[in-house]
Amino acid sequence: MAFIDIKHQAQQNPSPKLKDKLSTLQQLLTELQQHKLPDTTIDYINHQLRELNAKDTRDPKLYRAVFSTYNTILKYLEKEHKLVPKGYYQKIWMVLGMSIFGVPMGVAFGTTMGNMAFLGTGIPLGMVIGMAVGSGMDKKAEKEGRQLNFK
Repeated sequence: MAFIDIKHQAQQNPSPKLKDKLSTLQQLLTELQQHKLPDTTIDYINHQLRELNAKDTRDPKLYRAVFSTYNTILKYLEKEHKLVPKGYYQKIWMVLGMSIFGVPMGVAFGTTMGNMAFLGTGIPLGMVIGMAVGSGMDKKAEKEGRQLNFK
């Protein structure tokens, strides 16, 4: 089974953001064709593409629809098959590191130093810790063959 084609062409809509997102979605589909996916997954992706193709090419909200379709497909692949693009976990854990590790570390620095201006010093440290954790998870996914050759 194969994926259906995206009917929207970048030349029909002059938005550069739309061109980039359509290109990214097409690259994702090309990469997914190299993986052996079950028919249920292919049906789900084709359903998402049919909904996208139903949109008008001149619609100003088409970029949002393409972006939403792209994210929906990626979330489904991660949830059902643990397939992720390169750098996926690093992006996720960068934000988590800032909020989980950085803010508490900043509060601890601020209270121990007696000046809450040091609150901001924990956030970059948490970001680095989160990026390190995410990078490790990305390497693990690559070793297990769960990483798409796609960024």
